[in-house]
Amino acid sequence: MIVDKQGRRFRNLRLSLTAACNYACTYCVPDGKRLQAASAELEGEEMVRAVSLLVYGAGIEKLRITGGEPLLSPKFDEIIAGVMALPLHDVALTTNGQLLPRKADLLVNSGLKRINVSLDTLDANRFRAIARGGDLATVLQGIELMLDANVKVKVNMVPMRTANAEQVLPMLDYCLERGIELRFIELMNMGHLKHNAGYTRDFIGMDELLDAISARYEFVRTDAAYDSTSIRYEIPGHGHFGIIANESEPFCSACTRLRLSSNGYLYGCLSNTECHDIRPLLSQPFHLALNALQEILRNALADKQNLAFSGEVTVMKFIGG
Repeated sequence: MIVDKQGRRFRNLRLSLTAACNYACTYCVPDGKRLQAASAELEGEEMVRAVSLLVYGAGIEKLRITGGEPLLSPKFDEIIAGVMALPLHDVALTTNGQLLPRKADLLVNSGLKRINVSLDTLDANRFRAIARGGDLATVLQGIELMLDANVKVKVNMVPMRTANAEQVLPMLDYCLERGIELRFIELMNMGHLKHNAGYTRDFIGMDELLDAISARYEFVRTDAAYDSTSIRYEIPGHGHFGIIANESEPFCSACTRLRLSSNGYLYGCLSNTECHDIRPLLSQPFHLALNALQEILRNALADKQNLAFSGEVTVMKFIGG
């Protein structure tokens, strides 16, 4: 097992099935154009083989399927079946939820137990302004279908001062009423926001979020996994919420995440543009590929920030959110 000087190793893999997305969220792309599939994206069989290599060669225990929008990928059905057969402790999905009603039966029958839905508002007009695509009612229908099937749902919200700040409490109420853990994600200094005044204008930090929530609820900080990105809070008698405070309380020193892009590149850190091509390994005999993978993993682990996220021009949708 490859471990760095801070005791970090790779345990969690984010697998981007496609760079394509049916939304064009304001914090992800600058021009409103929906992201398209990357050139030379891996085939479904290649992706499953890559995940298998990383399970056995890197010690990956948990897998999150992401995108772009993963349910948009024609490879999704093949890949979910393939990865669910691997010896992973946990497989989860992050989706914008637009295609959940269409894929509900497949997801439930696959054995998937957890999904995260990216949802920034309960106001239909605000929804259209932020996502620049999709339909709020369809997403809410998909969430209810998952809950009815006993799939654990979390909701991810990116609070932004000029877009949805007034939705913090309505979103929290909605989630608590349904036993959903809402996770507020601090706006990330990535992609087109890296050198954009809009980032500073719209950023809402953890302290401000907690002040807003304290106006309605009493809460206490509670335990989370040592390498969790989320700081968790309990509202006694109601439920939990979390804050992914990449700026306010960085979690880089305990990060165990590795990302595999849809076109076959490994990224050790969101805050680093360095990437490592594993496509040549996918045609090699498994034992030879495992050996060759070790040097790639060492380099990817060395790409990690030591203390705090510093931002990068990389678009997260290309490498798995």
